[in-house]
Order: sequence, then structure tokens, then C-alpha cells
Amino acid sequence: MFNSPHSGTHLPADFIAMSRLPETVLRQSEDCFVDELFEGCLVSGAPLLRALISRSYLDLNREPYEFDARMFEESLNGHFNTTSPRVACGLGTVPRIVSEGLEIYRGRIPLRLGLERVEQVYRPYHRALAALLNEAHAAVGQVLLVDCHSMPSSSVQDLAHYRGRRVDVVLGDRFGAACDPDIVHATQVCLENAGLIVLRNKPYAGGFITENHGQPRLGRHALQIEINRSLYMKEANQQKSKDFVSVQQIMSGLCQTLANCLTIDASHRIAAE
Repeated sequence: MFNSPHSGTHLPADFIAMSRLPETVLRQSEDCFVDELFEGCLVSGAPLLRALISRSYLDLNREPYEFDARMFEESLNGHFNTTSPRVACGLGTVPRIVSEGLEIYRGRIPLRLGLERVEQVYRPYHRALAALLNEAHAAVGQVLLVDCHSMPSSSVQDLAHYRGRRVDVVLGDRFGAACDPDIVHATQVCLENAGLIVLRNKPYAGGFITENHGQPRLGRHALQIEINRSLYMKEANQQKSKDFVSVQQIMSGLCQTLANCLTIDASHRIAAE
């Protein structure tokens, strides 16, 4: 199954009212159009779970309580993870900043607002994600979660010299801990055959969702895919570029490749049994 936790665009009115930033800036953290890039998975028979809420309101690829003590009116007790690297950067479950480092709020906010977002948005989303994964695993004994993301071109700018070209895609499998290496290899070969430059685990090895759901020994595989935004969109105005359709076709081909890969593996496993 495919998951796009950062492509949501909905910004609640009360959130906009308490923010010091305009809507266009609040949307800078979103993985624009990533859910559309992977819609081809539906043709291959795989479900696609996509977020509706904007990432600047709530980050679904975090622990439920990675809270930044600097942004709440009340003090936080040991129930909260206040020391993770993501929180230190201002990008916890309830983000303090947008991707360009701009503060979202005019001042500190009540803790109850963060807790409400976890209960009303975060938990229902993760219940749906777990239910889909469990259903597939119960049916055939294995499941692959492809966690779909995009990365600003600036995040891999220092790697632009790789083979004399920009880095197009980064695959994150938690350095082999979250996904069978054959699946990762098949993904890389498919994308490279389409002309893309692919790296593994640098600078993105996989976030909370990949880490939480990747258990290869139990037949549960998770692979994060980060696509360079400059491949398919104009980052300055957050609009699709002329290359969007061609990138979408590449990802549709990848969906079919992964479906075939898992079908073959399942056939071998059944034959062995």
C-alpha cells in the first residue's frame, strides 16, 4: 500500500487566524502533488492513503507527542518527547516553523490545541494506516508500505555533483532495517532505468512511519521515497511543471514493478510451503 502523509492542503480557519504567516507560506512544508504522482498504484490494486490536513498544522510522520516546549503556554512533563532532533529543529508533531525556518505562531499556544490535533487528526489517520496494513498482512502474510514524500531541491544541493547530476530520488529503508533489500534494489533499478539518479538513506533514511511499520522478519516492509520537487514542479510558486506527467508515469511504472515483485515473492513462498 502507498501512503502520502504530507500532501494535505487543508488549513483550518482558526489555525490561519492564529498564525503570523500567509497561507502561501504555511503551505511551503507540504509535499505538493505527491499523492497525485502515485495515483497509478490504484491501477495496480494497491490502496493509497493520503492526508487532507496541511503539514504545517500537524505532522503525521512523527511520534504522537513529539512536542516543542518552546511553543506551548504550559510546561510539558515526561509524557512528551521534547528532545528529539525533529523537535530541536522546530518540526515536531505540532510544527513550530515552516520549512524555511519561519515561526508559524505569533506567540505560545495552549497545550490543549496540540492535544486536540493528536486526538482528532493524528490518531484516526494512524488507525486507518494500521488497519490497511494489517488487512493486507492477514490476507497474504506480507505487506509493503511505500511512504511517499518530496524534498526541496535545496536539501540535496550539496549532492548535486553526484555523477555530475542532481539527485532525483532518495530511498530510505532505515539502513536496511525496515525493508527487504530485494525490494529496495528492485525500486532503485526501476527508477534508474527511467533515467533518475537514486541514492539510499542520504540525507533521508526514513521517518517515524517507516521505522514504526518496517519489520521485515515479520513480513512487514516499509520503504520511504523522497522525490526532488524540481523534477515535477516549480518550487517558487508551488505549481506543476511541464514534466509532471512524465514523472507521474515513472511512478506508475514503479507501482506495477513493486506489485509484480511481491506477487512473484508470494508465489515462491506458497510453493515452498
